[in-house]
Amino acid sequence: MSEPRIRRAAVTGIGVVAPNGASTETFWKSTTEGISALERITREGCEHLPLRVAGQVRDFDPSAAIEERFLVQTDRFTHFAMAAADLALDDAQLHRPETDEAPFSVGVVTAAGSGGGEFGQRELQQLWGKGSRFVGPYQSIAWFYAASTGQISIRRGFKGPCSVVAADEAGGLDALAHAARAVRRGTDVIVAGATEAPIAPYSVVCQLGYPELSTVDDPTRAYRPFTTGACGFVPAEGGAMVVVEAEGTARERGARVRAHLAGHAATFTGASRWEESREGLAQAIRGALAEAGCAPEDIDVVFADALGVPEADRAEALAIADALGAHGTRVPVTAPKTGIGRAYCAAPLMDAATAVLSMEHGLIPPTPHVFDICHDLDLVTGRARTAEVRTALLLSRGLMGSNSALVLRHGATDASH
Repeated sequence: MSEPRIRRAAVTGIGVVAPNGASTETFWKSTTEGISALERITREGCEHLPLRVAGQVRDFDPSAAIEERFLVQTDRFTHFAMAAADLALDDAQLHRPETDEAPFSVGVVTAAGSGGGEFGQRELQQLWGKGSRFVGPYQSIAWFYAASTGQISIRRGFKGPCSVVAADEAGGLDALAHAARAVRRGTDVIVAGATEAPIAPYSVVCQLGYPELSTVDDPTRAYRPFTTGACGFVPAEGGAMVVVEAEGTARERGARVRAHLAGHAATFTGASRWEESREGLAQAIRGALAEAGCAPEDIDVVFADALGVPEADRAEALAIADALGAHGTRVPVTAPKTGIGRAYCAAPLMDAATAVLSMEHGLIPPTPHVFDICHDLDLVTGRARTAEVRTALLLSRGLMGSNSALVLRHGATDASH
């Protein structure tokens, strides 16, 4: 008797709302052209704070994308999530379930690192400035990390497995892995991703405690990983959502299979212990390759975590070499996030969206602001590089010590893999 065929998790839709573009198309064009969206922070209430530079989402009108009844009960990070989910579902050509059974076949999983800081700050100011009667009822939920998962599922009528991943910044990749495993266990569709909105006064003050945060006021020099001028990272808002679907279900309805979530692994090495992250990240890479059935030589591009801290950058470069061997110094490495900022849990989701688009277009985007590389890496800088990209390795580490690696394969990759 033959064994049952494993359900493969496929990406069928992508939605991005980012500092360099409030649509997937604009995001991709800006990313491949190496356009930087880093700028001096202009958000009200942040002018006097030591953090000077960030990636801010400019061309986004939440009222044009989301119904008023959802707007009033949600924070900016959830606005991004709902809008990106709409873009991803439209891209996948998935619409509202029309039968009683269909809603239970669709779930939602998100990751979030900062929650709804802007909403929470506003309501607390009302509490202390005017009194408890002026605090809205949605204060109890809008700030919470689970808000985006809940609101997407409620708004869209999805009643399948829903969850939130709390795993530091690396939780973005972990959310994709969680979605893939839910699909393999029997759920047809998972809407997965992460969005962040940390550019608000209270949120910025909280971030000032991170020693890895860059306070340089020149947008061209504030975030330059893998260089002699590395001085930390700058934060960003926005993010991405993807539709993760059982490949068989997708093909039955004629959907385009854009990529496969082929392998994932995660480790933990402790907060700010960057030298030790070398071993932890290398182990995560090996685990992701093993689950994907990949040899190191199969990797066509690495999307780096690229923290911008000298010790962390060195550890990452060494981890890539440790896990990929000689191939680790030859494989193209890129970090497009240097042009938009590091959006915590959402950063690896935007990398995932970029990786899928790289596979489809045969183009590896550059790493903005980086030119004097001081590590043994083939870092793509200056301009996009033409290449056949069939398999991508995505890396992410969190400030609290999480390490995660994910292997993506092109949608046309042979099923035998």
